[in-house]
Amino acid sequence: MGTRPRLTAFGSSRLGPDNPEYADVFSLSRAIAEQGWDGMTGGHQGMMAAFSEGIHAGGGQIRGITLERFPTPPDNSLSEEIRSRNFFDRMGTLIEEAQAWLVLPGGLGTLAEVAMTWDLLAIRVLEPRPLLLYGQMWEPIVEILSSELVLSADKAFDSIQICHSHEDVLSALKPFR
Repeated sequence: MGTRPRLTAFGSSRLGPDNPEYADVFSLSRAIAEQGWDGMTGGHQGMMAAFSEGIHAGGGQIRGITLERFPTPPDNSLSEEIRSRNFFDRMGTLIEEAQAWLVLPGGLGTLAEVAMTWDLLAIRVLEPRPLLLYGQMWEPIVEILSSELVLSADKAFDSIQICHSHEDVLSALKPFR
């Protein structure tokens, strides 16, 4: 059997199991793993934990790229952990070692991760591959950005895809397996 492609998930550490998005992300990531993908996250709680648990439940391996300055949550479902000295090393690994990215609901950290990934795709530092923005929060953000940003690359918005459903995500990933 060949190597499974790796999908990095970016998302909030603050949306816990009591939030409806948690169960949704768990279900989505389980389906992603069942379609042959492994996962990678920042390795902490919230959306990262929901994604990790789903990948694990679907039979995939999950790599956590955690920060030395924060303790690893004791009840994690990581198959492997890589400790990073700082945010920049962590973000570089999460971006560069993935065959696709899934952006979940999140805050400023998630916004920084998606911005860096998106820019590297748009200026062709990274080979084209799926950058999927999942959830209701992303469409209004992308709309405002498309009307206000001064872009350094033509067709930069072609590098992202907004996904409203599990089927949207699974269909976008299918050709890259």
